[in-house]
Amino acid sequence: MVRSFRDLLVWQRAIQLSVAIYRLTKDFPREELYGLSSQIRRAAVSVPSNIAEGHGRLSTGEYRQFLGIARGSNFELQTQLEIARSLKFGDAGLLDEAESLSFEVGKMISGILNTIKDRDEVKLP
Repeated sequence: MVRSFRDLLVWQRAIQLSVAIYRLTKDFPREELYGLSSQIRRAAVSVPSNIAEGHGRLSTGEYRQFLGIARGSNFELQTQLEIARSLKFGDAGLLDEAESLSFEVGKMISGILNTIKDRDEVKLP
């Protein structure tokens, strides 16, 4: 039984994702410190933060809302990783690792949302 957000596998993977992002962005060009590096890091940290906050809320509706925010942040992160790849920022292996973790976390979030969805809503991809 899940007693804490720390018990959630999706939260644990999202933490791994955030750490992978910090490792990746530490080698970005210095001029990107307040640009893409900062943007990517904030999006990555937002994912586990919103999973945790949602888990601590008092209703399923609030939990769903925060999972939706985490999902959106993850999509934002995937977009930013694609931009970094196009600009050839960071180590390609670290970029692949971060992207893979992001896809995994995205699938997990969608799975949880589908499990707790209202009957009349459509399933998320």
